[in-house]
Amino acid sequence: MGTRHRLLAGASALVIALAGAVGVSAPARAAVPDGHGFVLWNGAAVVPSGTWPPATTVTAGGIGVYRIIFPGQAARGGVVHVTAINSSAVWCQAMRWGPSGADELAYVRCYRPGGTPVNTAFTAVFTSSSPPDAIPGLYGYAHAQPTGAIVSEYNSVLGGGNSVTHLGSPGQYHVTFPALGTPGPFDGSVQLTAVNSSVGAHCEVARWSSSLAAQDIIVLCFNATGAPFDTGFTVSYQFERSLFGHAYPPRNFGYIWNRPPLPAPNPGPPPTNFSSVAGPGANGLSASGLGLTLVSFRAVAQQPDTVQVTPFGRGGEFCNIQAGWFYSGSTVLVRNVACYTAAGVRVDAGSFTSYNSEF
Repeated sequence: MGTRHRLLAGASALVIALAGAVGVSAPARAAVPDGHGFVLWNGAAVVPSGTWPPATTVTAGGIGVYRIIFPGQAARGGVVHVTAINSSAVWCQAMRWGPSGADELAYVRCYRPGGTPVNTAFTAVFTSSSPPDAIPGLYGYAHAQPTGAIVSEYNSVLGGGNSVTHLGSPGQYHVTFPALGTPGPFDGSVQLTAVNSSVGAHCEVARWSSSLAAQDIIVLCFNATGAPFDTGFTVSYQFERSLFGHAYPPRNFGYIWNRPPLPAPNPGPPPTNFSSVAGPGANGLSASGLGLTLVSFRAVAQQPDTVQVTPFGRGGEFCNIQAGWFYSGSTVLVRNVACYTAAGVRVDAGSFTSYNSEF
């Protein structure tokens, strides 16, 4: 299967213009990604072990609003993903991002159910890519407007050509990553973040299927009270590649799907449970209480590193991390992925968790 994906990734790139850049773009670099960065904010300071580039800064600007500067990482388009770190029902979303000189600026905001902004710790990732791409594995992303119109995108086989279709009902979208084909029925991992600069919003993966032709994802988005809601969002797909788009290096990354039915943790099939060192099926899940899951990424611990979480469900659920991740030898422990109803009540819900190191 690895050989087949290397051949796919080496296919001729269809070079497309990525629309909707904010600010002045820096020249594209020679390898995927063009620019990327991640940051761990503990509520008071940047944590070096969860941050790259090392000089990345976070500045609070009002309740729940944060400006992130990724130095030297200016790039056109791209996506931002952000996950709250809090022991209560809190989520974070992207507001906007774009180049400023040589740097990439990203703004995020965090909320409680009902739409009250809140200060919190969080972990955030920015990445932007452009062809050519001859890296093993499969990778794609899209930043979509509330209508489904694509602002920026990437596809490791085609260069672009992804699609986002609004399904006619509020907050319902169909995302397709064509040519990122796998045997199926489920292979790889998905991350998803709401994008809204005005009001609280969160999104979740409702359905997902892998086939030899494409990855197909149904996205549901909700407002701060849990009503279906049209909002922008970012979505990323990874198969045996990091969430930044590159692979080997980094040598250390992994992902796992906690697939319903629950409450017992239910790892998805081996292709959705991957360690770049130990291979498919290596990572672990264990219950820590109602709506709480301890996630173990085996053999990949390497700082600096980052973790992102996305809910899988249909009822307006959202998920965060209760505390920063830690280590036991070469194992990364995320204690815990916590999921909530739209009203903020802890609930057993599905989730995708992605671990990524810079090295």
